[in-house]
Amino acid sequence: MTQRPSDAPAASTGKAERLVSLDAFRGLTVAFMVLVSNPGSLTIYRPLDHSPWNGWTITDVVFPSFLWIVGVAITLSLGKRLERGVSRGRIFAQACRRAAILYALGVLIYAIPAFDLGTLRLLGVLQRIAICYLVCTAIYLTMRLRTQILLLTGILVSYWMMMKLIPVPGFGPGNLSVEGNFAHYIDWTVLGRHNYAGTGTWDPEGIISTLPAIGTTIFGMIAGRLLALRKNINELVVWLFLVGNVLLAAGSFLAQWMPINKKLWTDSFCLFMAGMDFVIFAMFLWGLDGLKLRWKIQPLLVFGKNALAIYMVSELLSAVLYSVHVRGLSMHAWIFRTGFEGLGSPATSSLLYALAYLTAMYGLAWFMDRKQWIVKV
Repeated sequence: MTQRPSDAPAASTGKAERLVSLDAFRGLTVAFMVLVSNPGSLTIYRPLDHSPWNGWTITDVVFPSFLWIVGVAITLSLGKRLERGVSRGRIFAQACRRAAILYALGVLIYAIPAFDLGTLRLLGVLQRIAICYLVCTAIYLTMRLRTQILLLTGILVSYWMMMKLIPVPGFGPGNLSVEGNFAHYIDWTVLGRHNYAGTGTWDPEGIISTLPAIGTTIFGMIAGRLLALRKNINELVVWLFLVGNVLLAAGSFLAQWMPINKKLWTDSFCLFMAGMDFVIFAMFLWGLDGLKLRWKIQPLLVFGKNALAIYMVSELLSAVLYSVHVRGLSMHAWIFRTGFEGLGSPATSSLLYALAYLTAMYGLAWFMDRKQWIVKV
């Protein structure tokens, strides 16, 4: 990873100024990722935890939103580089390098502290981001918008057919339970002991479910096309709201046959969350870049400028806090019991720890912003 002054290509609609709304949306997403990933204890408020299986909470919106934003950024940033005459080969080579670094960092997070190669988790959040980024960069460089939409449709139809039609030994076809679904079967067969430690036999960022996650990123690329083609803010907001509500309706409708499920990243989840992102971003765009309502959004912008770096630091620090022990307790548990336990209900105390952790990450992001450091891979 390298540190560069804040002269990264601006995400814009063809104008010189940076899209404040995109930075703010990215900042909100990474801030929420840090918050929900670092509770003080296992007792947490229900909306701040993932849905156990079918259904969704606000926490389940976070990761697809980040991938959606990655898709928007691919369209805006690569489009500008192509306009400047940078070759497609050079762009893709750089994308391969960045994806490899992201993937390696993701593996590192799960390697700490044991570094047990026999059970090392091969997939995860950063690994999925790396895969989606690389695949979607290749898609952007080689396909027109119409072909991208056809590919997106093909991905979702193919995933639907795999999950519904391919029989799983002992369960048959179309079983979407925790143990009986096709994605679980593939993860266990291919990854074995390299699955997520919390499940042991399957990975919430697994092999097959990465396909619709790529679809989520393509939806972001389509949103980026809208931003690049239509210059008027009000027109953009209308189109984003329209597309978003169509996708929300489509996801809700398809949920009758394939439930909204983040861990499987079902087709209905992909459509519904993409719709959510279109609508949320439309509100950000209208308020921040349209009406210029920028009162006290600086914390979001600070997080947004170094989103991946802050997420990476938060995950590594969390791993260290759990692995270092003080008086028979992990550092995490010791800090929670010493400074937060008993300040309210168990869930409130856990939330206060998470807010303190988020504040510490904001301090780091603020310092980097003051130094005009943008950390890029």
